[in-house]
Amino acid sequence: MTPTDITRAINDLLFTPGLDLEEAIDRHFTPDYRQRTNGEWSDRTSFAQHMTRLRSVVVSGHIEVHDEFRDGLRYADRHSVTVTRNNGRTSRTEVYLFGRFAPDGRFQCVEETTLLVTGHDDDRNLGSIK
Repeated sequence: MTPTDITRAINDLLFTPGLDLEEAIDRHFTPDYRQRTNGEWSDRTSFAQHMTRLRSVVVSGHIEVHDEFRDGLRYADRHSVTVTRNNGRTSRTEVYLFGRFAPDGRFQCVEETTLLVTGHDDDRNLGSIK
């Protein structure tokens, strides 16, 4: 399996609405996946709930990777995600991410910090809404 990266994962999770969410998650994340966003830990079930909620409020967007590093099973990047919500608002969030891959190339763990660059204050919670 080709190792995933954040661009493929985000595009499948958020910006390919015809792709079944469980299929997208299985493609990029292990069954024991854990994520910490702004200090709050989630397991794979909570992560799926988060993605379901995001899909319900995001109508379009794109990801831009500014820096990306791989070292064996370790991964780090700095990326921005721009989204337009179903209420017409657009926001841009910068994300600092450190991750670990499983041997099969999927994310096993991600720790990230997010920073709202542009958008409404209510959009600060997009990284953790459920």
